Amino acid sequence: MRYTDMADELFGPGGRGGEGGGVRLASLRRGGVTITRVEVARDGLARPRGRYVTLETPRLSLLDERDTPVIEAAAAELRALLPPAGPVLVLGVGNRRVTADALGPRTVQHVLVTMGAGHGLPIRGIRPVAAIAPGVSQAAGISLQALAAALVGAIRPAALICVDSLCSSEAERLGRTIQLSDTGLAPAAPGSGRHLDAAGLGLPVIAAGIPTLMESDEGHDLVVTPRALDSVIAHGSALLGAAINRALQPRLTVNQLCWLSSQA
Repeated sequence: MRYTDMADELFGPGGRGGEGGGVRLASLRRGGVTITRVEVARDGLARPRGRYVTLETPRLSLLDERDTPVIEAAAAELRALLPPAGPVLVLGVGNRRVTADALGPRTVQHVLVTMGAGHGLPIRGIRPVAAIAPGVSQAAGISLQALAAALVGAIRPAALICVDSLCSSEAERLGRTIQLSDTGLAPAAPGSGRHLDAAGLGLPVIAAGIPTLMESDEGHDLVVTPRALDSVIAHGSALLGAAINRALQPRLTVNQLCWLSSQA
């Protein structure tokens, strides 16, 4: 089986990640979106213990912040993974100069920031939100973990949402599947420096992403990406940003949130 970050591919039919038990999987259909929830109930399996949710949609290259049914479904699943109150930091992981890796930084551009000077909204019940895309941490000689820890120490959020591009083992899922999890960033690729979790940071770490890469038949060093990758990143980041906004600010409608975030 090709390398994958997607829990439902590992633990679903044909996957080998759940051999020996300890995994619960259930699927449902809502508003044209197929939602699969995977719960890994014990340690030592192919993915860290915790909850994973995938939302399979029409191709994300054709979706954007106006696709309210998809946004509402993703927001509801994300909200269920988050603490009910307190500030939230959204971290866009990746390299904005590499299209396949730009999902995190591009999503941050669509997040409604409500913390700091000039970001206060005259609406009761608005949740404090900060968002940042630190770029390629190795270029500054600082690990992603150290950067995240410094940001958490400065902002003191109740939760961290990390957005990153993902890898799938199935070509047809590239650009049309969203994965959310409460396990933090835990790429299955050996040697990855993108590991952020509650144990290391001391607060809930939620991961959100869209698969934009797939290992090629020739080996680990080569990848294939979906056609219309620029469109997948552009529209996928807008959709994820809108879903994050809706999950964090349920008092506002999708249209209100999209207008407010576009004014920032």
